[in-house]
Amino acid sequence: MAEGSTRPAIPRRHGADVQTGRRIAGPLRWLIRGNPEPSAGQWQAIGESWNQGDPVMDRLVHWMAAEGLGKTKPLFDRALEQGLGPDAPTPLRRFFAEVEARPAWVNPQLLDEGARACGISGLAGLYVLRDLGLMAGYQASAINRTLVLTGSLQKGAQRRTAETTKWWIDATRPGGMERGAPGWRGTLQVRLIHAMVRRHLQRHPEWDAAELGLPVNQGDMHGTYLAFSVIFLFGQRLLGVPLTAREGRAAMHLWKYIGWLLGLDERWLGDSEQAGRIALYQHALAQAPPDESSRQLGRPLMDEPLQRKYRNLGWLRGRWNHAKHLSIERAFLGRAGMRALGLPEDVLPWYPVLSFGPRLGWHLAHRLLPGGRERLVRQGLKAQEEYLEVLFGNEQRGLAKPIDAH
Repeated sequence: MAEGSTRPAIPRRHGADVQTGRRIAGPLRWLIRGNPEPSAGQWQAIGESWNQGDPVMDRLVHWMAAEGLGKTKPLFDRALEQGLGPDAPTPLRRFFAEVEARPAWVNPQLLDEGARACGISGLAGLYVLRDLGLMAGYQASAINRTLVLTGSLQKGAQRRTAETTKWWIDATRPGGMERGAPGWRGTLQVRLIHAMVRRHLQRHPEWDAAELGLPVNQGDMHGTYLAFSVIFLFGQRLLGVPLTAREGRAAMHLWKYIGWLLGLDERWLGDSEQAGRIALYQHALAQAPPDESSRQLGRPLMDEPLQRKYRNLGWLRGRWNHAKHLSIERAFLGRAGMRALGLPEDVLPWYPVLSFGPRLGWHLAHRLLPGGRERLVRQGLKAQEEYLEVLFGNEQRGLAKPIDAH
């Protein structure tokens, strides 16, 4: 490391246990054409991504903190909700000018098709996000460090799941990513929270930059983007939802725009599922292996169904969903993954096995009937919206307040 440098070019976390990464990424090889192994240049770029943030939002947060969050956060919220007023400060104008200028590649028709493709699976899609995207993601221990140091463990798995699901649903509704729509606003709120956490943890005495890189960095955000797009799509098919190639491409396009609005560099955003699967495989190889934090996060998420806000038969429904999600996780993660996350290894994948055929038949039958696909979309979107009532109950729906960025 050069004299005077405060951070190495590539953190020690990078490729810390490639063998475990290959075990986690192994099933993806069946879905990838050709050789997905990263080139030397790709491997270097992934390593460097752990030290790259979001310069556009980081500049805005620096100004917000310097001027005082009590004064600037309401200005940001007002700009999100109502647009910029004539007296809006220059840093705020500069930021919104950048995020409101959609890239030329954005296709509004594909955004709408992508939203419908995200809704057509109904609850099955949410099962994939929870049991494969979120739970499996806890095996990447370096990312977990952010949750541990910001106190997110104390908030509880049930609230974290509810907040993440609310944002995902808002972002994937038809029209949800239009300027001022709930998904658009929520995505920029998430981006703000990321920048505030990044600023806060860089000053945290327990944050090891040489090991972990930059908090909430481009690489970690890329992993989240891949979970919500690539993992979401192939996981649904594993549960019996027969998405077409066109629907997959549309969903990838929607998430390309969402990822861009979240502050991801365009080089990490893919157009096709195939490109996304290769990126996910390479990303998994580079991740740090599971550790105790994986179990600290995995076990509470396992018990999250027991804490949901059921209107009736709460104990019975909680136990049923607890067992159902464990069986899905066993199918997706295998014994080694269950062990790494502190989950019971003797669970059988009964739910995916028993539900695959009926779900596949239901979807295929509807697609053959006039107007059947649109009925699937309406029913799926409605089921996802109603799921929020189970997660939030009478609690206020929304994201946590941003952490103090000073």
